[in-house]
Amino acid sequence: MTDKILLVSTDLTVVRELEAIVKFLEYQLLVVNGTQELFHQELNDDYILALLHLPSSRDMREAIEHLGANSKRTALFALPDSAEDGAAVLAPGLTGQINYPIKYRNLLGTIRDTEAKLKNVGREEGSSRSLIGVSPAIQEIQALSAQVARTDAIVLLLGESGTGKEIVARTIHQQSLRAEKPFVAVNCGAIPADLLESELFGHEKGAFTGAISSRRGRFELAEGGTLFLDEIGDMPMQMQVKLLRVLQESTFERVGGGKSIRNNARIIAATHQNLEAQVESGQFRLDLFYRLNVFPIELPPLRERPEDVPYLVEEFTTRLELEKQLPVKLDPEAVAAICRHPLPGNVRELENLVERLAILHPASTVGVNELPPRYHGPGSSARSQHVRSASQAPSPAEPDTSPDPRHLLHPQETGLPEAGVNLKEHLVSIERNLVMDALDQSNWVVAKAAKLLGLQRTTLVEKMRKLGISKSA
Repeated sequence: MTDKILLVSTDLTVVRELEAIVKFLEYQLLVVNGTQELFHQELNDDYILALLHLPSSRDMREAIEHLGANSKRTALFALPDSAEDGAAVLAPGLTGQINYPIKYRNLLGTIRDTEAKLKNVGREEGSSRSLIGVSPAIQEIQALSAQVARTDAIVLLLGESGTGKEIVARTIHQQSLRAEKPFVAVNCGAIPADLLESELFGHEKGAFTGAISSRRGRFELAEGGTLFLDEIGDMPMQMQVKLLRVLQESTFERVGGGKSIRNNARIIAATHQNLEAQVESGQFRLDLFYRLNVFPIELPPLRERPEDVPYLVEEFTTRLELEKQLPVKLDPEAVAAICRHPLPGNVRELENLVERLAILHPASTVGVNELPPRYHGPGSSARSQHVRSASQAPSPAEPDTSPDPRHLLHPQETGLPEAGVNLKEHLVSIERNLVMDALDQSNWVVAKAAKLLGLQRTTLVEKMRKLGISKSA
């Protein structure tokens, strides 16, 4: 969904005022001149919200019905001239209302709430976790996933643990013609060998001790949809034979049953193992390997694509704030330190690190000091954020030649004046200078400046307002 807002109004004054506010917030605004023009617009779900400033309750109802039928994920808000008028037109189908004249804070709050709800809806639908990054490797994986999604070909995902193989599998499923059907995942290496057959194919009542009733397996649960077989390289040899038969014949039997069951689940397999090496050592069947290796996609480790780390950090911090009410930010130096770390646990390690930081430092901006020591890397000690204490000062024989971090902010501010300082005003001044530097560096593109500062775009917009920063000023 793009950053678009729809306004339906015939009042030129309302249009001009809203255009100014929306432009400042860096959203796109489409203005529609009344319901008749609205009926001729090609609408879709590209709009975050629609503001309806209409003269009559009949026009309001018609606009709501039309938008509800053509933009199902767009939040609809009445824009009455007063609270009394709003009560009169608040019809079924409206999400809420914003009283006119519009205040900047009210509109920004409405946009934030709407974006958060839409992201939560995406998470409920299993579509929120996606391939995040700008590296050529991620772009290639995105292209390959889209290309294979519309087919029923078996996909084999290869990569180290934690690289996001299940995310890719879900992405392929969501882009496929089976998206409305189930996505069922099973970790073949986490289930004991003697239970794996029952887990995959189900069992009949009395098939073994404890089978007190019949049970469907994962293949039946995934009927018409996608079955994700994670860690396929850890599957026992005897189960490999049975899986091969299902892939060849599209039929199976429950444990303890004699009835042949047809299967129409699309198979996506994944492993961190080198299957070709396992074939050579006799641990994996060659014929099964060829059956699975129809469309291989290899996911590179995160250390080979460090340019994706800042985007992943932003995604994880946003998700923690929305899902678990754990707001946290990482400053640019902390993110840079993480980028330099090899991250052997890949995306999973990064996600766990961000959550840990959110728990330890809620509603704070995390610097290098707050990272676990292993993420500091060579030469990135506590002095990257704070001045050494006197007890930690280097000896005269070994002078400290590292730059004072205060020089990096503003060279003139290298010590505390004898008369002291107003710390609050001093910090505001530093923050303002950094924001201005980021805006200048990004050519006043607020979204880019926000990324340089490790902030959400709307957070930076709010800071600019508080600090009195604007391009015209």
